[in-house]
Amino acid sequence: MANHKSAEKRVRQNAARNEINRSSRSKLRTQIKKLRVAVGSSDKQASVDILGPTISLIDKAVNKGIIHRNTAARHKSRLTKHVSNLA
Repeated sequence: MANHKSAEKRVRQNAARNEINRSSRSKLRTQIKKLRVAVGSSDKQASVDILGPTISLIDKAVNKGIIHRNTAARHKSRLTKHVSNLA
């Protein structure tokens, strides 16, 4: 339990940041799932349309420190490869 005013403030800040990070991570996962569903249904046009916003969300997550940059690079590479393999 926080015993100082500054420690109590830090607890409040951590709780707020935790909620923001959880929301951002959830949006990212949902967007990746949408893209995977489009790729799974072999819908080339929908996959191409969803790929751009998905990569943008991945990059934003890296900038906010939600995911590691190597993880982001792996996701972007694999998703782009799956979309480009649709014909």
